[in-house]
Amino acid sequence: MLLSIIIVNYNVKFFVEQCLLSIYKNEGIDREDLEVFVVDNFSPDHSVEYLIRQFPKEKYPHLHIIGNKRNVGFGKANNQALRQARGEYVLFLNPDTLLTEHTLRDVLSFASEHDDLGALGVRMLHTNGSFALESRRGLPTPWVSFCKLSGLTSLFPRSRRFGRYYMQYLPIDLPTPIDINSGAFMLLRREAALQTKGFDETFFMYGEDIDLSFRLLKLGYRNYYHPTPILHYKGESTKKNTYRYVHVFYQAMLLFFNKHYKHYGWLLSIPIQLAIFMRALLALLTRQYRFVYRFLHPRRQRPSGYMLYLGRAGEQVEQLATAYGLDIDCREATAETLPLGHLSEGIDYERYQHVVYDTADFPFGLQLEVFSKQKSKKVHIGTFNPVRNILITGSNTFTLFPQHD
Repeated sequence: MLLSIIIVNYNVKFFVEQCLLSIYKNEGIDREDLEVFVVDNFSPDHSVEYLIRQFPKEKYPHLHIIGNKRNVGFGKANNQALRQARGEYVLFLNPDTLLTEHTLRDVLSFASEHDDLGALGVRMLHTNGSFALESRRGLPTPWVSFCKLSGLTSLFPRSRRFGRYYMQYLPIDLPTPIDINSGAFMLLRREAALQTKGFDETFFMYGEDIDLSFRLLKLGYRNYYHPTPILHYKGESTKKNTYRYVHVFYQAMLLFFNKHYKHYGWLLSIPIQLAIFMRALLALLTRQYRFVYRFLHPRRQRPSGYMLYLGRAGEQVEQLATAYGLDIDCREATAETLPLGHLSEGIDYERYQHVVYDTADFPFGLQLEVFSKQKSKKVHIGTFNPVRNILITGSNTFTLFPQHD
């Protein structure tokens, strides 16, 4: 077995389904060399039953769906599958990601050429095509953490001294060694993963990827960034509540500091802990202010259903539009007739909130390539699977009578 992919799901069955379909569309890796684990943390949306129905065992014999009886957390659920994994490499992957047809080929080829590989991450894109800063990060030492918490990282993003947290001084189109990989896409040699014993289960959610990356560095491995792109919806796998997210996120930062930098003593420990507390408080107050401001000063916005669909299943999309009250313009197209997608001449794409690509007519790789080149960052990607009859945007899912592929 060459590769084991581990996905932890909580309440996002349609995103998991799309993620799995993108995995099985990958070129250059035989299905017999690939096993996939989906560990469900007791999702209330009946994810387990749905995925078993959509991915029958006779067609997907190396897909293992594990249903937990409670939410055990991100790290523990990943470790649960890691102990069963047989692949030479292990990929920890978020359910709200979309791979291109060449993602696995690219990263496995790179990994095979680097014997010192600890973890490998990729160029993650937001739904508007912009680069996700968490694709590569520096080690959060007390100084780097102070720069991040104080805002110096935002003021001097490309400075090697102040901007190390996101390492924006590095080119995004070249492979390069980094410190920290994102748990949304983290490829490890199984040997290295077992040597570290996987994620520290003390972290319930957030921070465990930083901790694992750091422990790999301590063992003498090197962590890398690869520029091959994937889509990361970011946040759909957590459906984060504002107050809970802030509490858990900054608590994870404090846990990491106490675990790895407690030896610095109270003279440094107290300022760092105070900075974490103040940053968390500021984040809560800022979010509350924005909520109140939007309530008092509502703005006219494009309706969430204002979309452009590109593909050959216009009738199916129009049925969805009717059922959900969406405003969708349908244009018959394929990758051959519109090789530049929505960037082709004659399409005023900036009128729309989402451009929806038919997954049967436009490869995932082409979709991400096009979105990464668009000048406007107000237009977001959407996908429509005509076989499953599911339309997905970063914030909504629309479906009628999903069928087996």
